[in-house]
Amino acid sequence: MKQSMSRRGNCWDNAPMERVFRSLKSEWMPTTGYMTQREAKRDISFYLTDYYNWRRPHQFNDGVPPAKAENQPNLLSGIS
Repeated sequence: MKQSMSRRGNCWDNAPMERVFRSLKSEWMPTTGYMTQREAKRDISFYLTDYYNWRRPHQFNDGVPPAKAENQPNLLSGIS
């Protein structure tokens, strides 16, 4: 997994991905790092596919994880 970055001020800055990487580094990764690349891939995959999307509360969604927020009806659209 590689974080891509553009120059500061470009219109294609990837702020949402930067937020994910910040959360990953501060909340999940061990301070001593991983012993093997395989261990890192397994752990980071679990964080992104399970914890970050299904369990971790997100302030933008009123404390609901993104995957669960997508399944809620959008009352503003008039479609439920």
